[in-house]
Amino acid sequence: MENNQNKHVTRRDFMRRSAMVAAGLGSAFVAGKGKAESQKKPAEAEASTEAQQEKYPQVPKRKLGKTGVEVSCLGLGTMFNLVDNQIVLRNTIKWGVKYWDTSHTYAGGNSELGIGEFLSKNPQVRKDLFIVSKASGAKTVADVEKRLATSLERMKTDYIDMYYAPHGASDPAQFTDELKKWVESAKRRKLIRFFGFSTHSNMAKCLAAAAKLGWIDAVMPMYNFRHMQDEELQSAIDACYKAGIAIIAMKTTGKTTIERFRLSIETEADKKLVQHFLERGYTAEQAAIKLVLQDKRISAAPVQMETVAVLNQNVAAVLDKKELTQEDRDVLTEYAQVTCSGYCAGCAHICKSALPDVPYVSDIMRYLMYYNSYRHQARARALFAEIPGKVRDRLLSTDYRLAEAHCPQHLPIGELVAEAVHKLA
Repeated sequence: MENNQNKHVTRRDFMRRSAMVAAGLGSAFVAGKGKAESQKKPAEAEASTEAQQEKYPQVPKRKLGKTGVEVSCLGLGTMFNLVDNQIVLRNTIKWGVKYWDTSHTYAGGNSELGIGEFLSKNPQVRKDLFIVSKASGAKTVADVEKRLATSLERMKTDYIDMYYAPHGASDPAQFTDELKKWVESAKRRKLIRFFGFSTHSNMAKCLAAAAKLGWIDAVMPMYNFRHMQDEELQSAIDACYKAGIAIIAMKTTGKTTIERFRLSIETEADKKLVQHFLERGYTAEQAAIKLVLQDKRISAAPVQMETVAVLNQNVAAVLDKKELTQEDRDVLTEYAQVTCSGYCAGCAHICKSALPDVPYVSDIMRYLMYYNSYRHQARARALFAEIPGKVRDRLLSTDYRLAEAHCPQHLPIGELVAEAVHKLA
């Protein structure tokens, strides 16, 4: 039951409520509990007993495609330094958030190293975890093999449950017979259990191709309230789902490239969005996650959660059984439309067709999103530096008007590229 006092709560007050929705409490959040959990001593926080699991409701599990495995529907995205943030890993165990998503390059390797540190101290939990990593930056199958070996060593584990390569597929031509043979070999050697790929651009084409291959276990596209009106992507997701391929949703909160369009109270559109969901008992971010997970085709949604407070808030949203209404959906759709010119939807083929000499526009938009919305400045700069120098040299002299005219999101591409050069070069 909603309390009318919620209508007057401020976003800051609400964000402090980082506790869980316990059994029988409906959608009420218990103030202060999250803070208390984060202050526990390490030994106490690491305890993983049946009594503890009864105390902390467990995040629901879902089938991982046709693999026969079930995973927690909320996953931990770890694009941050876990060596210095072991407390988040300890707390995920409590709530059953045992799907951990990392990558060869996250936090300069400190994401995987942090998982390795945790597993070296808590080897008994490995069998309960579902660990995902990615061959970030790999150009060849030999690169994929080397990155896998490094990831295994860093994480102190003999196998990875799900391995993605390419990490950031943009063309079905990347799914080669050579890669297929490598996947078969890695599985035979028991280095990986399952295989898939992530994709930030040309997602619909990559997913549609995967549905026909027969050797892809999972796909990881960007999927949030902004993508739900994309009919081509929806059709491709349907094809993968029918083929038994697990669909893992990333970028579920729909953070933007342009700084002023982040999910925060800065514009009238932001205020309307935030106030609507505060009255419903959620933050806008919680609502965005709930909406994605209401899609039963989605096996899991790894979300970046760098603090115990954010972890608890997101777990609370997932445990809450109240579904978003059509009115809630309409509010998110309207917000997506109002702020669309700040979000790159990943249709890279359009930009590449208009700008054949600058085939990295979609990537640059994503790097700027990492910088502006995720505050991952170092990662954004490192990725930008990987763009060939001859392309970077012509970024400021290129005419982007043709690409802007064809951009479905009406992005001010020239302005954003100039911002990226200023911030990332």
